[in-house]
Amino acid sequence: MKEISNNNISEYIDQFKAVEKSFPSSLTETKNDAIKQFSELGFPTKKNEDWKYTDVSEILKSKFTFSQKTILTRKDIESHIPTGEFLCFLVFENGILNRELSVSYNNNNKLIIGNLKDHLNHPAVKKYFEKAVITKNESFVSLNTAMFNEGAFIYADKNFVSEKPIYLLFINDSRSLPVISYVRNLFVTEKSSSIKISENYFSINSVNNAFTNSVSEIFIGENAHLELCKNESENLNDYHIDYTSVIQDANSDFLINTITSGGKITRNNLNIELHGKNCSARLNGLYVISGDSHVDNHSFVNHASPECYSNELYKGVIDGKAHGVFNGRIYVRRDAQKTNAYQSNKSLLLSDDAVMNSKPQLEIYADDVKCSHGATTGQLDAEAMFYLRSRGIGEQQARTLLTTAFAEEIVNNISIESTRENIKKSIQEKLQKGAG
Repeated sequence: MKEISNNNISEYIDQFKAVEKSFPSSLTETKNDAIKQFSELGFPTKKNEDWKYTDVSEILKSKFTFSQKTILTRKDIESHIPTGEFLCFLVFENGILNRELSVSYNNNNKLIIGNLKDHLNHPAVKKYFEKAVITKNESFVSLNTAMFNEGAFIYADKNFVSEKPIYLLFINDSRSLPVISYVRNLFVTEKSSSIKISENYFSINSVNNAFTNSVSEIFIGENAHLELCKNESENLNDYHIDYTSVIQDANSDFLINTITSGGKITRNNLNIELHGKNCSARLNGLYVISGDSHVDNHSFVNHASPECYSNELYKGVIDGKAHGVFNGRIYVRRDAQKTNAYQSNKSLLLSDDAVMNSKPQLEIYADDVKCSHGATTGQLDAEAMFYLRSRGIGEQQARTLLTTAFAEEIVNNISIESTRENIKKSIQEKLQKGAG
């Protein structure tokens, strides 16, 4: 791979200079530090071990426009409006909150949902912002920190509990020209609170591509629970780089489901720190890709305290010339005794040209633990195919039945009903066409 030229870096720095006066003055120092770090880091290349299988040079060939206007109508997003009950529905267009299309929440002392830009003076933002992510070694995080203007802020105070989900829609509109969006989210659940968040990424375009650079920081307080579903279903010529960092306090519970069924190049980085005793983290992922799509899932679970539990399962259905990557690392510190940690990656290759690279890792320094990891990559079960074919089921239908059953193990973990059913429908349609 060729080294990425300094011209690519300078274009983004020039973009920053063109809009820096529009950013809140309270973030001036933070953003100046971030753009400086970005200029020193540059973009990652395949010489970087963590980016060995993901080439971002294709992303950097495009010239994206950073738009701060909203023009979408309700008709444009009609198919993405959630059904059923929900607490709030926020629509971000090219990274900017579209207030007319959003269904706001009547904020109170117990729950605040809104635009991060509008809540920079909130005590939780001052306390938690930029505390979970590391900008010094991650150029895309540095670029996001320098360039973001808006994003979702969700704060649940002590003892707030709701079964109704919060819906977030991030939609890129590149019908006129290629666009880039910088999304920055901050989710905080204080002691004994419980919320559910549905985070959805879509795009509207025909020829032009779009690039989403998103960063989410999540803090889960003592005895609190947070469920997050990330649904990444952008068009097949779009790019998405996501960093999600989570810090959990004692006795907290975190469930995340990451579903990827679109995009040209997608990179998901998920870092979880089990900071308090007796934490629980469940990480589920599903990627259903075809054509020349590329999906790279990188996860890191840091068991920093004793008696914690983590369970990670990522599954993939890969067709055409698509390429899947899984790199999962579990780190158990010396004091994290009585840790239970499990990790598994399973992928189906539906064509001879499909590729999967899997690297599950355990790094254990405690001696009283139960940990396991594994990876399997293969084709559909020949005996199961023969059984279905012998009962009059056509080959394509048999493939669809088996791959759907394989994928639904992940999808069924989503408790947000409308999100779960929409994802099921989308994946079934994709698999009926031969995974795309």
